[in-house]
Amino acid sequence: MTTTTTTPARRRAATGTGGGGRRVAALARAELRLLVRNRTALFNALALPPMTVGLFAAVGGIGDEAPAATGAVLLNLLTFMALAFVVYYNLTVAFVARREELVLKRYLVGECSRAELLVGTAVPALVVALAQTVLGTVAVSVFLTPPAFVNPLLVVVAVLGGAAMLTLLAAATSGLSRTVESAQLTTLPLLVVAIPFAGLFGAPGASTGVLDTIGTFTPLRPITDLMLLGAGGIDGDGQVVTFAETFGAAALPVAVLAAWTVVGALAARRWMRWEPRR
Repeated sequence: MTTTTTTPARRRAATGTGGGGRRVAALARAELRLLVRNRTALFNALALPPMTVGLFAAVGGIGDEAPAATGAVLLNLLTFMALAFVVYYNLTVAFVARREELVLKRYLVGECSRAELLVGTAVPALVVALAQTVLGTVAVSVFLTPPAFVNPLLVVVAVLGGAAMLTLLAAATSGLSRTVESAQLTTLPLLVVAIPFAGLFGAPGASTGVLDTIGTFTPLRPITDLMLLGAGGIDGDGQVVTFAETFGAAALPVAVLAAWTVVGALAARRWMRWEPRR
Protein backbone atom coordinates (compact mmCIF):
# COMPACT_ATOMS: atom_id res chain seq x y z
CA MET A 1 0.00 0.00 0.00
CA THR A 2 1.34 3.40 -1.02
CA THR A 3 0.67 6.51 0.99
CA THR A 4 1.01 10.02 -0.33
CA THR A 5 2.33 12.83 1.84
CA THR A 6 0.61 16.14 1.25
CA THR A 7 2.92 19.08 1.73
CA PRO A 8 1.67 22.57 2.65
CA ALA A 9 2.37 23.75 -0.91
CA ARG A 10 0.33 20.89 -2.37
CA ARG A 11 -2.51 21.57 0.05
CA ARG A 12 -2.55 25.23 -1.01
CA ALA A 13 -2.58 24.22 -4.67
CA ALA A 14 -5.37 21.71 -4.04
CA THR A 15 -7.61 24.26 -2.38
CA GLY A 16 -7.24 26.61 -5.34
CA THR A 17 -7.19 30.38 -5.41
CA GLY A 18 -10.79 30.67 -4.22
CA GLY A 19 -9.79 29.82 -0.67
CA GLY A 20 -7.22 32.59 -0.58
CA GLY A 21 -9.82 35.29 -0.04
CA ARG A 22 -11.41 33.35 2.81
CA ARG A 23 -8.06 32.79 4.49
CA VAL A 24 -7.12 36.47 4.17
CA ALA A 25 -10.52 37.49 5.58
CA ALA A 26 -10.13 35.11 8.53
CA LEU A 27 -6.64 36.44 9.27
CA ALA A 28 -7.86 40.03 8.97
CA ARG A 29 -10.72 39.40 11.43
CA ALA A 30 -8.33 37.84 13.94
CA GLU A 31 -5.88 40.75 13.65
CA LEU A 32 -8.70 43.29 13.95
CA ARG A 33 -9.91 41.67 17.18
CA LEU A 34 -6.38 41.86 18.58
CA LEU A 35 -6.16 45.54 17.62
CA VAL A 36 -9.47 46.33 19.32
CA ARG A 37 -8.34 44.56 22.50
CA ASN A 38 -5.07 46.51 22.55
CA ARG A 39 -6.29 49.80 23.99
CA THR A 40 -2.92 51.53 23.62
CA ALA A 41 -2.62 50.67 19.93
CA LEU A 42 -6.24 51.64 19.34
CA PHE A 43 -5.69 54.97 21.09
CA ASN A 44 -2.60 55.68 19.00
CA ALA A 45 -4.49 54.74 15.85
CA LEU A 46 -7.57 56.90 16.44
CA ALA A 47 -6.58 59.66 18.85
CA LEU A 48 -2.92 60.50 18.25
CA PRO A 49 -3.26 61.88 14.69
CA PRO A 50 -6.25 64.18 15.48
CA MET A 51 -4.49 65.41 18.62
CA THR A 52 -1.37 66.17 16.59
CA VAL A 53 -3.38 68.07 13.99
CA GLY A 54 -5.20 69.98 16.74
CA LEU A 55 -1.87 70.95 18.31
CA PHE A 56 -0.46 72.29 15.07
CA ALA A 57 -3.67 74.15 14.31
CA ALA A 58 -3.75 75.68 17.82
CA VAL A 59 -0.19 77.00 17.64
CA GLY A 60 -0.63 78.26 14.09
CA GLY A 61 1.87 75.84 12.60
CA ILE A 62 -0.29 75.02 9.60
CA GLY A 63 -1.93 77.21 7.06
CA ASP A 64 -0.78 80.67 8.18
CA GLU A 65 0.84 81.45 4.85
CA ALA A 66 -1.80 79.75 2.72
CA PRO A 67 -5.21 79.92 4.46
CA ALA A 68 -7.07 78.48 1.47
CA ALA A 69 -4.97 75.32 1.71
CA THR A 70 -5.43 74.80 5.46
CA GLY A 71 -8.01 72.03 5.06
CA ALA A 72 -5.89 70.11 2.57
CA VAL A 73 -2.73 70.48 4.68
CA LEU A 74 -4.46 69.30 7.86
CA LEU A 75 -6.01 66.34 6.06
CA ASN A 76 -2.61 65.48 4.61
CA LEU A 77 -0.99 65.54 8.05
CA LEU A 78 -3.74 63.38 9.55
CA THR A 79 -3.49 60.78 6.77
CA PHE A 80 0.29 60.85 6.87
CA MET A 81 0.39 60.15 10.60
CA ALA A 82 -2.05 57.28 10.20
CA LEU A 83 0.05 55.67 7.47
CA ALA A 84 3.38 56.21 9.24
CA PHE A 85 2.34 55.02 12.69
CA VAL A 86 -0.69 52.78 12.22
CA VAL A 87 0.53 51.02 9.10
CA TYR A 88 4.34 51.12 9.27
CA TYR A 89 5.11 51.13 13.00
CA ASN A 90 2.24 48.98 14.24
CA LEU A 91 2.70 46.44 11.44
CA THR A 92 6.42 46.15 12.15
CA VAL A 93 5.64 45.38 15.77
CA ALA A 94 2.87 42.97 14.77
CA PHE A 95 5.09 41.02 12.37
CA VAL A 96 7.81 40.69 15.01
CA ALA A 97 5.35 39.62 17.71
CA ARG A 98 3.68 37.01 15.46
CA ARG A 99 7.08 35.67 14.44
CA GLU A 100 8.43 35.35 17.97
CA GLU A 101 5.21 33.66 19.11
CA LEU A 102 5.58 31.15 16.23
CA VAL A 103 2.24 32.29 14.79
CA LEU A 104 3.67 32.91 11.32
CA LYS A 105 5.39 29.53 11.29
CA ARG A 106 2.20 27.70 12.28
CA TYR A 107 0.21 29.47 9.55
CA LEU A 108 2.81 28.59 6.93
CA VAL A 109 2.66 24.93 7.92
CA GLY A 110 -1.06 25.11 7.13
CA GLU A 111 -2.69 26.39 3.98
CA CYS A 112 -1.70 30.07 4.14
CA SER A 113 0.89 31.42 1.75
CA ARG A 114 3.35 34.15 2.68
CA ALA A 115 1.50 36.70 0.56
CA GLU A 116 -1.78 35.85 2.30
CA LEU A 117 -0.14 36.27 5.69
CA LEU A 118 1.18 39.70 4.74
CA VAL A 119 -2.15 40.88 3.36
CA GLY A 120 -4.25 39.41 6.17
CA THR A 121 -2.08 41.02 8.83
CA ALA A 122 -2.06 44.37 7.01
CA VAL A 123 -5.81 44.66 6.30
CA PRO A 124 -6.83 45.94 9.78
CA ALA A 125 -4.10 48.60 9.72
CA LEU A 126 -5.29 49.71 6.28
CA VAL A 127 -8.89 49.85 7.50
CA VAL A 128 -7.85 52.07 10.40
CA ALA A 129 -5.85 54.33 8.07
CA LEU A 130 -8.83 54.67 5.73
CA ALA A 131 -11.15 55.37 8.65
CA GLN A 132 -8.71 58.01 9.89
CA THR A 133 -8.77 59.68 6.47
CA VAL A 134 -12.56 59.69 6.37
CA LEU A 135 -12.86 61.01 9.92
CA GLY A 136 -10.26 63.64 9.14
CA THR A 137 -12.18 64.75 6.06
CA VAL A 138 -15.36 65.09 8.09
CA ALA A 139 -13.62 67.00 10.91
CA VAL A 140 -11.84 69.37 8.52
CA SER A 141 -15.06 69.97 6.60
CA VAL A 142 -17.02 70.76 9.77
CA PHE A 143 -14.53 72.93 11.62
CA LEU A 144 -12.47 74.41 8.78
CA THR A 145 -12.71 75.06 5.07
CA PRO A 146 -13.43 71.73 3.32
CA PRO A 147 -10.67 70.50 0.98
CA ALA A 148 -11.44 71.15 -2.67
CA PHE A 149 -10.60 67.56 -3.69
CA VAL A 150 -9.41 68.69 -7.10
CA ASN A 151 -8.42 65.11 -8.01
CA PRO A 152 -9.77 62.50 -5.56
CA LEU A 153 -8.03 59.73 -7.53
CA LEU A 154 -4.66 61.00 -6.35
CA VAL A 155 -5.87 60.88 -2.73
CA VAL A 156 -6.76 57.22 -3.23
CA VAL A 157 -3.36 56.53 -4.80
CA ALA A 158 -1.62 58.27 -1.90
CA VAL A 159 -3.48 56.28 0.75
CA LEU A 160 -3.55 52.84 -0.88
CA GLY A 161 -0.15 53.12 -2.55
CA GLY A 162 1.42 54.50 0.60
CA ALA A 163 -0.14 51.72 2.67
CA ALA A 164 1.18 49.04 0.29
CA MET A 165 4.69 50.51 0.30
CA LEU A 166 4.79 50.90 4.08
CA THR A 167 3.44 47.36 4.59
CA LEU A 168 6.34 45.96 2.59
CA LEU A 169 8.85 48.19 4.40
CA ALA A 170 7.34 47.07 7.72
CA ALA A 171 7.83 43.44 6.71
CA ALA A 172 11.47 44.15 5.84
CA THR A 173 12.05 46.11 9.05
CA SER A 174 10.57 43.29 11.13
CA GLY A 175 13.30 41.00 9.83
CA LEU A 176 15.90 43.37 11.28
CA SER A 177 14.15 43.43 14.68
CA ARG A 178 15.07 40.65 17.08
CA THR A 179 12.34 41.52 19.60
CA VAL A 180 9.24 43.68 19.85
CA GLU A 181 11.21 46.14 21.97
CA SER A 182 13.99 46.44 19.38
CA ALA A 183 11.37 47.29 16.73
CA GLN A 184 11.13 50.69 18.40
CA LEU A 185 14.72 51.28 17.30
CA THR A 186 14.67 49.69 13.86
CA THR A 187 11.72 51.84 12.81
CA LEU A 188 13.49 55.06 13.80
CA PRO A 189 15.40 55.59 10.52
CA LEU A 190 12.20 55.92 8.53
CA LEU A 191 10.17 57.75 11.16
CA VAL A 192 12.88 60.15 12.34
CA VAL A 193 15.04 60.62 9.25
CA ALA A 194 12.46 60.53 6.46
CA ILE A 195 9.66 62.52 8.14
CA PRO A 196 11.58 65.85 8.10
CA PHE A 197 11.94 65.43 4.31
CA ALA A 198 8.25 64.61 3.83
CA GLY A 199 7.18 68.23 3.33
CA LEU A 200 4.81 68.28 6.29
CA PHE A 201 6.04 71.45 7.92
CA GLY A 202 5.60 74.93 6.54
CA ALA A 203 3.45 76.17 3.70
CA PRO A 204 3.33 74.05 0.50
CA GLY A 205 6.22 74.99 -1.74
CA ALA A 206 8.04 76.89 1.01
CA SER A 207 11.05 74.56 0.98
CA THR A 208 13.61 74.88 -1.79
CA GLY A 209 17.21 73.93 -2.42
CA VAL A 210 19.25 70.76 -2.34
CA LEU A 211 17.58 69.29 0.74
CA ASP A 212 14.13 69.69 -0.80
CA THR A 213 15.35 67.98 -3.98
CA ILE A 214 16.72 65.10 -1.92
CA GLY A 215 13.47 64.93 0.02
CA THR A 216 11.52 64.47 -3.21
CA PHE A 217 13.02 61.00 -3.56
CA THR A 218 12.55 59.85 0.03
CA PRO A 219 9.87 57.18 0.69
CA LEU A 220 7.38 59.33 2.59
CA ARG A 221 7.46 62.45 0.39
CA PRO A 222 5.22 61.02 -2.41
CA ILE A 223 2.38 60.57 0.10
CA THR A 224 2.45 64.28 0.95
CA ASP A 225 2.81 65.41 -2.65
CA LEU A 226 -0.07 63.27 -3.88
CA MET A 227 -2.32 64.18 -0.96
CA LEU A 228 -1.79 67.92 -1.51
CA LEU A 229 -2.32 67.55 -5.25
CA GLY A 230 -5.47 65.50 -4.86
CA ALA A 231 -7.04 67.26 -1.89
CA GLY A 232 -5.99 70.85 -2.59
CA GLY A 233 -4.69 71.00 -6.15
CA ILE A 234 -1.33 72.21 -4.80
CA ASP A 235 1.84 71.15 -6.60
CA GLY A 236 5.35 70.84 -5.21
CA ASP A 237 6.03 74.54 -5.78
CA GLY A 238 2.97 75.56 -3.79
CA GLN A 239 1.06 76.63 -6.90
CA VAL A 240 -2.63 75.88 -7.36
CA VAL A 241 -3.19 73.73 -10.45
CA THR A 242 -6.25 72.50 -12.33
CA PHE A 243 -7.61 68.97 -12.50
CA ALA A 244 -5.83 68.27 -15.79
CA GLU A 245 -2.55 69.71 -14.53
CA THR A 246 -2.56 67.50 -11.44
CA PHE A 247 -1.79 64.43 -13.57
CA GLY A 248 1.41 65.94 -14.92
CA ALA A 249 2.45 67.14 -11.48
CA ALA A 250 1.73 63.67 -10.03
CA ALA A 251 4.01 61.82 -12.46
CA LEU A 252 7.17 62.14 -10.35
CA PRO A 253 5.55 61.34 -6.96
CA VAL A 254 3.83 58.29 -8.44
CA ALA A 255 7.12 57.10 -9.95
CA VAL A 256 8.94 57.58 -6.62
CA LEU A 257 6.15 55.77 -4.76
CA ALA A 258 6.28 52.87 -7.23
CA ALA A 259 10.07 52.67 -6.97
CA TRP A 260 9.98 52.51 -3.17
CA THR A 261 7.25 49.86 -3.35
CA VAL A 262 9.54 47.71 -5.49
CA VAL A 263 12.41 48.34 -3.06
CA GLY A 264 10.12 47.38 -0.19
CA ALA A 265 9.09 44.16 -1.93
CA LEU A 266 12.72 43.18 -2.58
CA ALA A 267 13.74 44.11 0.97
CA ALA A 268 10.84 42.14 2.47
CA ARG A 269 11.75 39.11 0.41
CA ARG A 270 15.37 39.41 1.47
CA TRP A 271 15.06 40.25 5.18
CA MET A 272 11.68 39.23 6.54
CA ARG A 273 11.91 36.22 8.82
CA TRP A 274 9.05 33.79 9.38
CA GLU A 275 10.37 32.12 12.52
CA PRO A 276 12.60 33.19 15.42
CA ARG A 277 16.37 33.16 15.08
CA ARG A 278 17.97 30.08 16.54
